[in-house]
Amino acid sequence: MSRVANNPVTLPAGVEIKLEGSDLTVKGSKGTMALSLLDGISVSQEENVLQVAFDSDKSKAMAGTTRALLANMVKGVSEGWEKKLLLNGVGYRASTAGNKVNLTVGLSHPVEYELPEGVSAETPTQTEIVVKGVDKQVVGQVAAEIRSYRPPEPYKGKGIRYADEHVRRKEAKKK
Repeated sequence: MSRVANNPVTLPAGVEIKLEGSDLTVKGSKGTMALSLLDGISVSQEENVLQVAFDSDKSKAMAGTTRALLANMVKGVSEGWEKKLLLNGVGYRASTAGNKVNLTVGLSHPVEYELPEGVSAETPTQTEIVVKGVDKQVVGQVAAEIRSYRPPEPYKGKGIRYADEHVRRKEAKKK
């Protein structure tokens, strides 16, 4: 039995849930998100607590995933999701202009990354990028795509890395 699916999802103040058949809509101060529930999975609401239930072995496998998606949606529309990237290297810098992130990361050309709808980025310093949004999956994907332009290398540690990432360093070749 899924232990994740048994945990209730608590709704913070200001978050509204709308159930219409198998469609679920979560609305909060940061935005709105929607989810289609699979057959055999149901969500019940009692005051400010949501509970996920399933009726068969087939739907049992997706009950925990549905609960996790629902909890991520609730957190996204109330607080929002955020990923922080750090640039490490001589001359590596980033700036934002509108919905574009401009990167200078040691390539022969500057890189211009266009942000998808619903995601914003800001650069508190030239070597930091903060990606923010409502959808956890989209925020993580945008951060991964920006990081992919210059992932950190193991000898000097140069590149774009997550703020909580530890780059394992290698020793240089000996003579």
